[in-house]
Amino acid sequence: MSINMTTKDYPFLLTREQASRFLGIDPKSFDKYIRSHNDLDRFMIGRHERYTMKSLVHFIERHSV
Repeated sequence: MSINMTTKDYPFLLTREQASRFLGIDPKSFDKYIRSHNDLDRFMIGRHERYTMKSLVHFIERHSV
């Protein structure tokens, strides 16, 4: 997957909703299957989690079956 082709549609730090849209899944599925893992790199702004596309792609690649 090429991250460069999609970066113009998203900010550098993604919210939960943007991250789930980037991955093409429902936000509830993102919470259940991805966000709940400690392996996912996240950036905290106060009490709000933010994610980079690179960390999301890396997580998916590491956990592929």
